[in-house]
Amino acid sequence: MSAGTLTLGIAGLVLLVGGGELLVRGASKIAVAAGLSPLVVGLTVVAFGTSAPELAVSSQAALSGRADLAIGNVVGSNIFNVLFILGLSAVITPLAVHTRLVRREIPLMIGSAVLLLVLGLDGGIGRWDGVLLLAGAVGYAAWTVRASRRETGEARAAEERAPGPESGTVERTGLLLAGVSVLAGLALLVLGARWLVDAAVGAARSLGVDEFTIGVTIVAAGTSLPEVAASVIAAVRGQRDIAVGNVVGSNLFNVLGILGAAGLMAPEGVGVAAEILRFDVPVMIAVSVACLPILFTGWTISRLEGLVFLAYYGAYVAYLLLAQQAHAVLPAFSRTMWLFVLPVTAIVLAMTAWRSARS
Repeated sequence: MSAGTLTLGIAGLVLLVGGGELLVRGASKIAVAAGLSPLVVGLTVVAFGTSAPELAVSSQAALSGRADLAIGNVVGSNIFNVLFILGLSAVITPLAVHTRLVRREIPLMIGSAVLLLVLGLDGGIGRWDGVLLLAGAVGYAAWTVRASRRETGEARAAEERAPGPESGTVERTGLLLAGVSVLAGLALLVLGARWLVDAAVGAARSLGVDEFTIGVTIVAAGTSLPEVAASVIAAVRGQRDIAVGNVVGSNLFNVLGILGAAGLMAPEGVGVAAEILRFDVPVMIAVSVACLPILFTGWTISRLEGLVFLAYYGAYVAYLLLAQQAHAVLPAFSRTMWLFVLPVTAIVLAMTAWRSARS
């Protein structure tokens, strides 16, 4: 790997950290000023904003006829978001989970993953599929914001009935600065992600890794780096609702908004490769379903559960790399995962959820 590639990667990482800090600060202030909860800001403003790199990459890939990269980027990003980002954030600090996520957003995230599988069975995401997905994204965002404003309306009205002599001016100035902070943070996140992805792709190609594997792993992880920065910084700053909501909201927007837009823009739709339907999309669905018992137990993601998430992401990447190289270890690795690790994990999760429900 050249010195230029290394420098580009380090610069991208610096921009991501700075952008994530600005985004979280600004979004938190907007939440208070607009009468929205931090959870809703994480599910909408932060989540949609940090998905900008996925939107840029998948749209460009769809327009240029590189369907594998477009769909692989979204599916790989969603897997990365749950296993790596939530895992890393929980290792840094255990994440308290809002009950609304388990009752509303997680089922919606699972439903969007299943919808992608159903729509892709005919071999692609066409224009009408794109219209359906985009309508779901717009409807979800509007419903979420409206519900949040209704839930916090009384408290907001009470504040507005007793303003200080100059509170209106102070509030407007603070809101303007918060908006600038969000826009600056998003700009830094997008630019930093682009630089880091370019560096990672260059390093991977120098090692002889094919583009499909790059798309599902390195590009997917790279375009999710804004989510990494936003969620980790939010967790460190104590904005845990933003940390968790960012991941769930990003996963919803990736499927509904990004693939919807890509399906509309691509002249012949976005083709869905058979290998993605057979393996990666089912993994995305399984990861989404696994969130329910983990979040339901104690309404937290513990450090141990975070480590399990990280370990599973490592296993997923290892499988992809072994499959890409047709390595001799692959059959034994697959048997171990399917016959031992996954069943044991499923049993432990089911028992833990059952005990938590009884208590």
